[in-house]
Amino acid sequence: MDGSQYLTAEEVVERYRGAVSVGTLRNWRATRVGPTFVKIGKAILYPVDELKAWEKGNMVSCRAAGRLRVIKSGQA
Repeated sequence: MDGSQYLTAEEVVERYRGAVSVGTLRNWRATRVGPTFVKIGKAILYPVDELKAWEKGNMVSCRAAGRLRVIKSGQA
C-alpha cells in the first residue's frame, strides 16, 4: 500500500463543514468539475493529497490591506 489517505463523500462534506453536500459532490463527479476521485466498484474515494491540491487551486488572493489610503479628518 502506498500510504495515501482517502475520504468518503460523507467525510469530504465533514472536511468542508457542510459547505458542499454529498449531492454537490455527485454533480461535480458527473460533470468532472470537482476534486479528483477514485472509483473502485461502487465506492467513491477522494485522496486527501488531491483534495489539498484542489483547495490550493481554488485559493482566492485578496489585495493587501496596507495599500489602502486613510484620509484623516480635515484633509481632502
